[in-house]
Amino acid sequence: MILVNKETKVIVQGATGKMGSAHTKRMLDYGTKIVGGVTPGKGGTQIHGIPVFDTVKEAVDATGATCSCIFVPPYLSLDAGCEALEAGIQLLVLITEGIPPQDTAKLVAQVKARDAKLIGPNCPGIITPGEALIGILPGSIFKQGPVGMVSKSGTLTYEIALALSDGGQGQSTCIGVGGDPIKGLDYPELLLDFEKDPHTEAIVLIGEIGGTAEEEAAEFIKEHIKKPVVAFIAGQTAPPGKRMGHAGAIISGGKGTAQSKIEAFKKAGVEVANTPAEVASKVAQARKQLARA
Repeated sequence: MILVNKETKVIVQGATGKMGSAHTKRMLDYGTKIVGGVTPGKGGTQIHGIPVFDTVKEAVDATGATCSCIFVPPYLSLDAGCEALEAGIQLLVLITEGIPPQDTAKLVAQVKARDAKLIGPNCPGIITPGEALIGILPGSIFKQGPVGMVSKSGTLTYEIALALSDGGQGQSTCIGVGGDPIKGLDYPELLLDFEKDPHTEAIVLIGEIGGTAEEEAAEFIKEHIKKPVVAFIAGQTAPPGKRMGHAGAIISGGKGTAQSKIEAFKKAGVEVANTPAEVASKVAQARKQLARA
């Protein structure tokens, strides 16, 4: 498992809003240690039995939280993230989509300057099954086990996690990094975390068309990752020049095609599944080969 566990203390910025409230309850029901919510002007109240604070600093001082899950509108996300960083939060999970790229770039710079970590934006969050769910992932489909997952796609994360779980292959930690072109944690950092994690035996990487992140990940795997990796690339039939779903999922100037990404992974010795359903079987094969070795 990486980044979060049952001891991680979490606050929710925007906990009293419609989305924030609903997912705060779901996270609490899963067993996540949600210790407070933050909504300016509502300090001193409670939601789902947890205290609400006016500021992140007040919440951190009172609870010792180290992680914040952020459910605020796009135009408030930069301020919310910076407020959390200034209060000493070390891990931001930014669910909001539609944040202006320049705001994300400013937040990423602040995260790096404070040696903190950011998951997102425009992402489903992170789950260490049986320990902690931070975000909007459907916790019931994830099972504890040795397969790490890092993905640009929320729905493909769910589909492939369910196939893994149904096949008796639980997950150590699953992270949705989001599909925006500018984001926090990406493949290399998380692949390295999984490589070092004693609970992870194999890694699933879910990518998509657009950009060069997958090609760079393939090169990183070739140089630094010894554990078996199975990849799937979404958008293989997408027409050039059209954005498909995520803001970063666009093929432009002949770059970012599914084929270029698949070829890069194959050159790096990474197994590439042709369909989401095939991922689970390829992971099972890789783990059997590992066991025999």
